[in-house]
Amino acid sequence: MLDFVIAAAVIMAMLGGWILVQQMARRFARRHPEFGPYTEKRGCGGNCSCAGGESCQKK
Repeated sequence: MLDFVIAAAVIMAMLGGWILVQQMARRFARRHPEFGPYTEKRGCGGNCSCAGGESCQKK
């Protein structure tokens, strides 16, 4: 049971850390516009079902 609690806490800490990193990157981009806008890499892996069929070849 302790292993489960530790694993859940580690996962939540990692997710929280990632959110913190994103916020820091946005704040940095806002303070330093000379480096260009902050752009997030968005995507779903490139398969047809999640891309809305945009990257799929029509038959």
